Parts: sequence; C-alpha cells; structure tokens
Amino acid sequence: MSIVVTGATGQLGRLTVEALLRRGVPASAIVATGRDLEALKDLADCGVVTRRADFADPDSLADAFAGAGKLLLISASFPVDERFAHHRRAIDAALAAGVSSVVYTSMTHADTATTILAAPHRATEEYLRQRDVPHVVLRNSWYLENYTATLPTVRRHGAVIGAAGRGKVSAATRADYAEAAAVVLTAEGHTGAVYELGGDEAFTLAELAATVSAATGKPITYTDLPADELAAALLGAGLPAELANVLADADLGLGRGELFTESGDLSRLIGRPTTSLATAVAEALR
Repeated sequence: MSIVVTGATGQLGRLTVEALLRRGVPASAIVATGRDLEALKDLADCGVVTRRADFADPDSLADAFAGAGKLLLISASFPVDERFAHHRRAIDAALAAGVSSVVYTSMTHADTATTILAAPHRATEEYLRQRDVPHVVLRNSWYLENYTATLPTVRRHGAVIGAAGRGKVSAATRADYAEAAAVVLTAEGHTGAVYELGGDEAFTLAELAATVSAATGKPITYTDLPADELAAALLGAGLPAELANVLADADLGLGRGELFTESGDLSRLIGRPTTSLATAVAEALR
C-alpha cells in the first residue's frame, strides 16, 4: 500500500516526499501528485510514482488515490473560499479509494482561531470527524520562509512591517514540518492525534527585526500598522488583493496568539530541536 502526497509540486509536498525517501520508504511506494506532472518529472526519474491530481477534478482524485494506504492531504492554496470544497472532494475520494488514514495539514488552533485562513481548516477537521475517517491533524504554525523570503525588501527599507503588535509566532521551516509529516506517515500510534506544531522559540516581529539587524549589521526596525494599512502596503508591493488581505488578517491573529504554541509537538516528532529564527535568517542571507 502506497503513501500518497498531494501538492507535491509545492514546497511542503516535495520536502515531504524527500523526507519519506530519507526515512527509507521505497520510491515505488510513494505517489507524488499535483496538477502539473512535468513539475514532478525529477521525482519520477528517481522512481517515485507520479499522478495528476486536481482538487477541482474528482475523477483525477479517484485515479490519483487508487491503491493508497495513507494520504497526506496538504491544504489547498488560494482562493481561500474554495479551500474547504477542495478538501471535501479529496476526503470523499480517499474514502472511495479505501485509504486507511488521512494526515491533514491544518493551522494552529484551527478549532478556536478567528482568522480568514482558519475557517476552511476548521471545516475540514470537522468533516474528517463527520465522515469518521481515521486521521491525524498537523496544525502547522507559520513558515519561517514567510519571513526570510522578504529579507531583500526588509534590508532595502530598513524595516519589518506588520500588524501583529507584541504577539508571538511559533514559526518553523517547511523542512521541519515536512519531516514531522513523514514521521506520522511512517510510524504507528498517531491516528486520532491533533498536533499543534511550531518552532521551539517563538518570537515577536520586533524580535524578528532585531535578529535581521544583528545578522546584517544594519539597523532594522519593526513598524506596527493598522491591518488596512498593512494590506494596502502589501498590495502596493505587488501582492494580489486577496493575499494582501489574508496576510494582514493573519497578522491580527498572530497578535491574538493564534499562531503561537508551546506544545513542543514538532521537536518531539522530529526528534531534535526545530530550526531557529537566527539560523534560518543566516542561511537565507548567504
């Protein structure tokens, strides 16, 4: 029985496939799926099975999930208001294919968080329970890469901008989250678990600015903005309107503690400390 990974054309999905291979799962027992098979060619060349899967196309899901033992359902991307419908189709297809377990990548505190992003995660978790699907929920906090990707802009302007106040975020690298997913997919005893995953060292955006300042030797400050002004700034920087609004709203959630966890679940699952902010910044600046 194979392990199917959705969204393998994306960064988290690909990293999970690579983590499964490192853990000794035979390439022939991994099915990497995505909408663009050409983007999976290098994995196919390594012996990984590749199949087309489009959350908007139920027929493609039936074919992609055929013969699967476990399914890693990586949450769909934008638009946010279509996410739950995509997830529901994937769960229904998994049940029809006889999948024994679904591992779903959710969001920290999805059951109580009030951000725009939390709603489809909460609905998906509820649907997994309603359909009585054996499952594991991986509630991931923010990616450290969300911040390191902005370092050129931060250095150019000498500022981190946000709307999070003094809220702390338990961000971790995609690689750490992917390793945790691989552990859950290859080990017994996780069914029914809900893991709140995040980095060992939470930080405020002011602390992010200070870390970047120390790493670059340049003065970097944190400027806290009203959410509408942050959304406008992100829109002006070239982000699509929906993404700009979602990110500004997520910062408000960060300020309320909705992206913070001190569970220690991530480091326990991967068996080592999570990658620190300072390390991630240093690597991104190389």
